[in-house]
Amino acid sequence: MAAPAQARAILFPIYAANVEITRAPWVTAEPMIAEMRLQWWRDVMEEIIAGGEVRRHEVATPLARVLSKSGAEALDRLIAARRWDIYKDPFEDATAFTAYLEDTAGGVLFAACDALGRADNKVAKDAGYASGLASFFQAIPALEDAKRVPLLDGRSEAIVNLAKGGLSRLTQARKARGSLAKHGCIALWQTEALLEQAVADPRAVGEGRLDVGAFTSSIQLSKAALLGRW
Repeated sequence: MAAPAQARAILFPIYAANVEITRAPWVTAEPMIAEMRLQWWRDVMEEIIAGGEVRRHEVATPLARVLSKSGAEALDRLIAARRWDIYKDPFEDATAFTAYLEDTAGGVLFAACDALGRADNKVAKDAGYASGLASFFQAIPALEDAKRVPLLDGRSEAIVNLAKGGLSRLTQARKARGSLAKHGCIALWQTEALLEQAVADPRAVGEGRLDVGAFTSSIQLSKAALLGRW
């Protein structure tokens, strides 16, 4: 991770938990087992929110040391949103899709920035929506291979409109970038470039070609890590 050592010590447990939560719906073909895995993590968040003893676990234990009540509440919403990943039903509507991105990518961004001492929920949702959309676009071929219906409208025009909407929300978040902890936002480093590519070449999304390349990635990561520019 490109963050300084002190920030990494805070961010690692949060992103480790995010990885475990994200994997939970995909490690089994049984919906009930996936639900139980996610519920286990919701129970962890409930314990952290309550402020009492938190179960011993290689990720949950260090997570409890760095996560605030607000951060745990954000991750609880993230876990609830991940239930969509268990099933093959499409999103109910555009509002449900937006909420999914805000609660997943926006939730982990808020938790990370909050743990580092500076977070704003609205700004985190805007930036998280954009970041989550870029990542979701990259995941679409795998989701379709898994017999999921990732987009309500997969036409090129619809993808362009979604990407433009993501860029607009990223712009809004940038206007208030000071309300988010600098090192909590490094995960946003590829967001703009990926969404711009989706606007210019929407077919790249469905064909699995959405990738900014090593050189551009290196520049964007350096800007995010050293300058806090995303």
